[in-house]
Amino acid sequence: MAHFLVVNGPNLNLLGSREPTLYGTDTLADIITRLEHLANSRGATLTAVQSNAEHDLINAIQGAKTAKVDAIIINAGAFTHTSIAIRDALAAVTIPFYEVHLSNVYARESFRSHSYLSALAVGVIAGLGPIVYELALEAALRRFAPAR
Repeated sequence: MAHFLVVNGPNLNLLGSREPTLYGTDTLADIITRLEHLANSRGATLTAVQSNAEHDLINAIQGAKTAKVDAIIINAGAFTHTSIAIRDALAAVTIPFYEVHLSNVYARESFRSHSYLSALAVGVIAGLGPIVYELALEAALRRFAPAR
């Protein structure tokens, strides 16, 4: 059974109320519920974590190796553009990961167009709203879950 980890960084706990014109009205709980249903329908399991603290995200990524996670879906939020430590944790565990962003980071402030994670990612999906998570999970399912 494939096992996936979804990692969400700072301020993503505010989805649904935080700048809805930019991020939409779905809450993080809404997104995770859809992902859990999709994973379960395909015989996979999914664990999700959100933290505003960088060290919590690093601990979750490092713990994924022991938990035998097959792939990680990560929206590191602002840490995408600042955290070499999260990048190093992803490199250290050698678990394939998909980087997602709700907004089109390339159409926003210039500092958002640089990601410390993208060069290591299997793929990057950005700018399509909450469906980016489902698209990343679908890609992971096709790669790791048995065909039904």
